This record gives sequence, structure tokens and C-alpha cells, in this order.
Amino acid sequence: MSSLPVRVAVTASLVAGLLATGCTPLRSHQGYVIDADLVNSVQPGVDNRQSVQQVLGQPTIASQFGAGDWYYVSRDSRNYGFQTPKVRDQTTIQISFDKAGTVTAIRRGGMAQVAAISPYGKKTPTLGRQRGFFEDLFGNIGTVGAAGGMGGSTGGNRDTP
Repeated sequence: MSSLPVRVAVTASLVAGLLATGCTPLRSHQGYVIDADLVNSVQPGVDNRQSVQQVLGQPTIASQFGAGDWYYVSRDSRNYGFQTPKVRDQTTIQISFDKAGTVTAIRRGGMAQVAAISPYGKKTPTLGRQRGFFEDLFGNIGTVGAAGGMGGSTGGNRDTP
């Protein structure tokens, strides 16, 4: 009979432990791990694409247009349990090159570059007329094979009038 209070105590402690782990913040790091000494060693007018890649490694993002800027992005996020992660800190290093591949500028950015996007999940707003369910379902009846169209011909010989 004395095993029942022990079971209740063990079960209560397990439940309390599980609930406490749901309140523990989860921290994550995404992207480039910035080493300030390595970034400071890259000098405009001195380094080129090859030397930057040897010092900093592959960029997170490479520009597709123009002279081809390289971006090194580092982001730290935090969330509780199953919540959506929220950005706590972001650092972006942009390295610009001229057409010869020499570094022309190094720019640093922070949280000001983080865009907050709130998609509206119920329907996608579109321009034009608003159609209802039945208009979408039955709206094309009669339009296929209409007079003057390619469809709706009964076949036959093309050479005969």
C-alpha cells in the first residue's frame, strides 16, 4: 500500500520536469561565425576575391548582378518550446569588388536589415474581380468549344467546304 504515494510523487516530479523543460529558451546560430580579427584583416584596394575566400571562406550569399558583392550573414535566434524563433542579433558583412576582382568596400549591417514579414494565411490578395466558390467551379462551362474557337469541331474532311 505504501507504493502508491511513491508512484504519485515520482509521476508528479516527472510531470514537473517536463513542464520546466518547455520553459527553457532554445538558442540557435545560423550562418557565418564571425571572427573580428579575420574580417579586419581584409583591406580595400589590397585584397581580391581569392584572398578574401582564403581568409573568410565561401560567402553566405553572392550577388548575381553587377560587380558581384559577397555577403557574410550571421544570425542568432531564440525561442521557447514550439514557438517560432525570433531573431535576437544579426550581423551582415558586405564585401564589394570592382570588375578586376579587387575589394573596393567593406560594409557592416545589423538588426536594421532584418525585415518583418507577416503573411496573411487565409487567402492570397489578388487584383481583378472577386469570384466566389461556384463561379470558380462552374465558370468555364460553355467556354470550351465556343463559336470561332478551335474546339468543338466535329471532325471530318478539311478539304470539303
